[in-house]
Amino acid sequence: MKSFLFIGLFLLTTLQVYAQRFSLDDFFVYDAGLEQLTDSIFDQLNDTARVGQMIIPAAGGHGKPTEHINLLIQKNYVGGILLLNGTKAGFTEMVKQFNTLNASSNGLPLFYSADAEPSLIGYKIKDCKPVKKANLMVSREEVRYYAESICSDLKDIGINYNYAPVVDMSPNEAITYRSFGNNADTAQIWSRIFIEETQKRGIVATAKHFPGHGYVVGDTHKQLVYIDGEMREVGNYIPLIKAGVLSIMVAHIAVKNNEKYNTHDMPSTVSRNIVTGLLKEELNFKGLIVTDALNMGGVASIPNCELKAAQAGCDLLLMPVDEEKAVTDILAEIQKNETFKQQVYASARKIIRLKICLGIIR
Repeated sequence: MKSFLFIGLFLLTTLQVYAQRFSLDDFFVYDAGLEQLTDSIFDQLNDTARVGQMIIPAAGGHGKPTEHINLLIQKNYVGGILLLNGTKAGFTEMVKQFNTLNASSNGLPLFYSADAEPSLIGYKIKDCKPVKKANLMVSREEVRYYAESICSDLKDIGINYNYAPVVDMSPNEAITYRSFGNNADTAQIWSRIFIEETQKRGIVATAKHFPGHGYVVGDTHKQLVYIDGEMREVGNYIPLIKAGVLSIMVAHIAVKNNEKYNTHDMPSTVSRNIVTGLLKEELNFKGLIVTDALNMGGVASIPNCELKAAQAGCDLLLMPVDEEKAVTDILAEIQKNETFKQQVYASARKIIRLKICLGIIR
């Protein structure tokens, strides 16, 4: 009789956990039910699917062909998809098709992400409501209004993860109108408002480009660029981390003439000193760390850059040149290195937890 009572209580507890609805507000908060559900889903995956959760290819204009994305989904090599350059109607249909294929392949529900910055959404996703460029906004109310407008369009499409806002200062040629200007206080406060409004509406916000792209010379899309000496923009991230930003994007920026954080002519994306030492440990960031696009000139020439970014501590690998090689390289390494294996497992658990909090895993 006691054993039947125990089983009954266990089943009741399990049903209560699965019936409970979590939100993005729960991600950083300890909850026994959320922990149990995360572990339960993680335990059902093999290592290929766990590593696959880290891979985010791009579809749409300048992305990979749909047939290629379909194959990745069927192999469980993908945890999400960046919708890169297209129309609102086209991306809405694309999400439906990918979801159908993913469900038939028994994959975990996918992140759908976009570079829906105020200054880029009109270019990246045609037919969305007009939005002011970030550097032209003049008040907190405008930031809040346009964040709401962006979220409305993203929700219509099925996008649940936004690589915005840009937290950098504006002097750099690749940033300019994409940032909220060149005043650190304004950048921090308006970025926080954009993040809060985004996450309140059930979409993950991303502060970028860590450790700071505003005061470098050059464009990481084309080449490796350097922070020379002091990292002047790291301070912009501290209040955003305290305010609960769920995601931070690391840029392909090297650091030189800085005794503590020198990256030795390598981009921050593959620097354990920056990703783990500074962002995770010193700044105590517990959310998801995503690389900038790994096909960019600042990193793509580095052999096995996807594996090196994972070893540095990144959780999501955005736009790998070769997704299948990225998965197989990481799988091979976790067979040899138990410490790295546990780090990859921790990334997979964070991804699963965030998907539960988004409500896409029920």
